[in-house]
Amino acid sequence: MSNFENVRKSYRPRHITTLFVGESAPHGGTFFYNQNSRLFREIRKAFQGTELFLEDFKKNGFYLDDLVLEPVNHLERPDRIALCRESVSSLAKRLSNYKPQAIVILLHSIRPMVLQAMNEAGLSYAPFCTPYPGFGNQPRFHKAMIQIIPSLPVTKGSKWKEY
Repeated sequence: MSNFENVRKSYRPRHITTLFVGESAPHGGTFFYNQNSRLFREIRKAFQGTELFLEDFKKNGFYLDDLVLEPVNHLERPDRIALCRESVSSLAKRLSNYKPQAIVILLHSIRPMVLQAMNEAGLSYAPFCTPYPGFGNQPRFHKAMIQIIPSLPVTKGSKWKEY
């Protein structure tokens, strides 16, 4: 198991209410749960998070997983797509285990694969989907998150929606 996956698992809530799904951890070594990635900064900003953001994220039943458990952003498009497609069953198994009440897909291009994994896992609700918050898409991402956040299920007794 990679160091990324060990770090990720340390933030897994006992009960996942909302699962965020990215494509993969970046090839450059940054990682959401290491608090040094663009995705971390933009999600924290969307939730108006504090320095304890990851703890709050976990307490509310939120968890971020990736379609592919190895970096793919450095690959040529055909290889990247192939790895995404090959990872559907792996994600489906994790979804069956997580049983999230909601899913937020963090990149439009992986939506078909996540939908397939949801179907394999027996999850029949519609997921939310946002553009990836990079490459100039930050305003579109934040606009989407403003719409999505009030609808997200949170751990019972949570105060997240007061932000």
